[in-house]
Amino acid sequence: MTLNFEKEKLISELKERKPKKVLVQLAEGIKQNAPEISEWITGLGIECIFSGETCWGACSVAVQEAQALGVDLIVHFGHAQFIEVDFPILYMEVQDVLDLNPLLKKSIPHLKDYNKIGLSYSIQHRYDIENIKKFYESQGKTVTLSKKAGTNAYEGHITGCEYRGLRAIQDSVDCFVIIGNQFHSMGAVLAVRKPVVLIDVYNDDVRNMAGLREKILKQRLFSIEKLKEAKNVGIIVEIKPGQKFGNPAKLLEKLRNAGKTAIVITMSELTPDKLMNFYNIDAFVELACPRIALDDFAKYPKPILTMREALVALGEKSWDEILEQGIV
Repeated sequence: MTLNFEKEKLISELKERKPKKVLVQLAEGIKQNAPEISEWITGLGIECIFSGETCWGACSVAVQEAQALGVDLIVHFGHAQFIEVDFPILYMEVQDVLDLNPLLKKSIPHLKDYNKIGLSYSIQHRYDIENIKKFYESQGKTVTLSKKAGTNAYEGHITGCEYRGLRAIQDSVDCFVIIGNQFHSMGAVLAVRKPVVLIDVYNDDVRNMAGLREKILKQRLFSIEKLKEAKNVGIIVEIKPGQKFGNPAKLLEKLRNAGKTAIVITMSELTPDKLMNFYNIDAFVELACPRIALDDFAKYPKPILTMREALVALGEKSWDEILEQGIV
């Protein structure tokens, strides 16, 4: 696998924008490429600083860092634009250049019972999506890209918390094929009612995600029951501009009306170590990325719920309603 950072595009954009100082954000899997990227940027006479904070998505744009450092521009590698922010940002999507044909052929037995495929991809594979469509069409499949909806940047594009584009086409397809990794396919299997098949390009594997869905749903129901029993509840709010889900003041009121002692906690990133000192809190509701609660169940000693799940625990929504809308 070769990564294409589109060096020529980067240099052209920087020459046009003429920043004096930039802050570079790199997705977690490409931080090792910082030295060569630094050479490209500093070679233009531009001061270059790299963010050492985690960057799991374009919801994590480092506006506060950039303002504190006095830079003119954020250069964000590895994700497409997710939200509008009041700061200049150059998004460099990065391409994973590899031959997908062996994996696509490997996927055919998994799709033998499905004629109409809904297709979605993580951003690194956008450049190859027409070739992927043509392959499946050559196998007699009808292919429909998921809709461009919500914060997704393109038709077919999938992110970790935005699945409305898949739900928009689920009644017209037999299954979904996700080109990317388990992170995106796990969200998909929780968001739609049709089978989800993952083309895992990083582990050279193809698999159906049905078993994982049932495991996660059991975990979520367990967490909901724990919140019902909890006396002390922490509401976690992240300060990143793209990770604000729900109104903490309204949730605080709802929890207190239910007879619980509740507090609001702000964090730049949610980690087990940070929660450890809040040892008297029985359960947490996070209003940051919903994937934290879903993906990291085993990492945390206390249950963590999303806003929607909290509303189920409080009796304002039913579990069936959440499943119908999609957990993510």
